Amino acid sequence: MVPSGTEGGVLYVVATPIGNPEDLSPRGVRILKEVTLVAAEDTRLARRIFSSYGIHTPLVSLFEHNEKRRVPELVRRLERGETLALVSDAGTPLISDPGYRLVREAVGRGIRVVPVPGPSAVTAALSVAGLPTDHFVFVGFLPKKAGKRRKELETLAVLPYTLVFFESPHRVLRTLREIGEVMGQRPVVLCRELTKRYEEILRGTPDSLMETLEGRQVKGEVTLVVGGKEEP
Repeated sequence: MVPSGTEGGVLYVVATPIGNPEDLSPRGVRILKEVTLVAAEDTRLARRIFSSYGIHTPLVSLFEHNEKRRVPELVRRLERGETLALVSDAGTPLISDPGYRLVREAVGRGIRVVPVPGPSAVTAALSVAGLPTDHFVFVGFLPKKAGKRRKELETLAVLPYTLVFFESPHRVLRTLREIGEVMGQRPVVLCRELTKRYEEILRGTPDSLMETLEGRQVKGEVTLVVGGKEEP
């Protein structure tokens, strides 16, 4: 059971589905029903998930542009002994999503922070990529500016570890081209719409995947898993 207010405030970091609503864990459902308040990146998306599970807990928004104002309010509630949950639009909070400032502030105030693990596009993609996972580097989204993108790719190119990128559908061809130019024709696994109806997992090299996608309108969020530099 979620601790009551008399036992001190607790912040639960709850992973939510990245596509398939069945992936929310029973523990996650229970926590979201029992906490006082849920801080969500987008309350509209959270309500859709909540409606599937009969969750009626009040929601408040917490995103990049209101974190500075909202975090002190949430921390005060935690310090009063309330139990709160943090969710992102999809997957595990803080993985290329807002929430870091809230967790950092709660930890700094001695408030208990509890993970409620579950879906993540990072681990889902790695689990099916067929590339080494004993060491990997999660890159997230590359910078938008060309110079910074190339510099970061050059830094990553020397690592012997599997690399995981997030990318938007309208930039994925550009990213594949740049990976090929900087890193060469390494193995790449492109995961699109993971756990959703039109899930697609493509395997190849940067060039072969570009050929596969040529002329297509790529839709949905994309996770790229790229092989590390092979040691001689």
